[in-house]
Amino acid sequence: MFSISSLQAQIPENDLWRSLKRGESFVMIRHAEAPGIGDPKNFELDDCSTQRNLSDEGLDQAEQIGRLFRSNGVVRAQVYTSEWCRCKDTSTQLNLGKVNSLSLLNSFFNSYSRKSVQTSALEDWLDDQFFDTPLILVTHQVNITAFTEVYPESGEIVFIQRSDKGDYEVLGTIETL
Repeated sequence: MFSISSLQAQIPENDLWRSLKRGESFVMIRHAEAPGIGDPKNFELDDCSTQRNLSDEGLDQAEQIGRLFRSNGVVRAQVYTSEWCRCKDTSTQLNLGKVNSLSLLNSFFNSYSRKSVQTSALEDWLDDQFFDTPLILVTHQVNITAFTEVYPESGEIVFIQRSDKGDYEVLGTIETL
């Protein structure tokens, strides 16, 4: 059953990290700073030059996010990313493990009619995952908001717990800018 509890009160930051390391939660991260909104009209998924990409600040931010994970005891993770270059670059800069593309994390900003189907498919995928290794999903604002009702800033980390009933609950967020 798909049910996201909206963020009522955030738990302490050290408890967020503890939940991730213990396999009690996973995180969704909005890609690091990439100036603008959406993508140009000539956008092509396989051509980064046609996309909105990370700025120098965004590249630095992504590296800092990786350091934040390591300083909190997360040195390796399962990293999945949208196929958009800004998400792939964010994922790579984290330097937390092999980066795997997952089309379920692709933006539906320009195809909002895909919101329900894609979000439901992501939930189904998550239902089959084990969180024995920290799980990081790097994606877009629209995807995170559709799944969690949180509107994240660039690089914001959203900690999500799966309950015994299979529902998902936001535990808290960490802004990185």
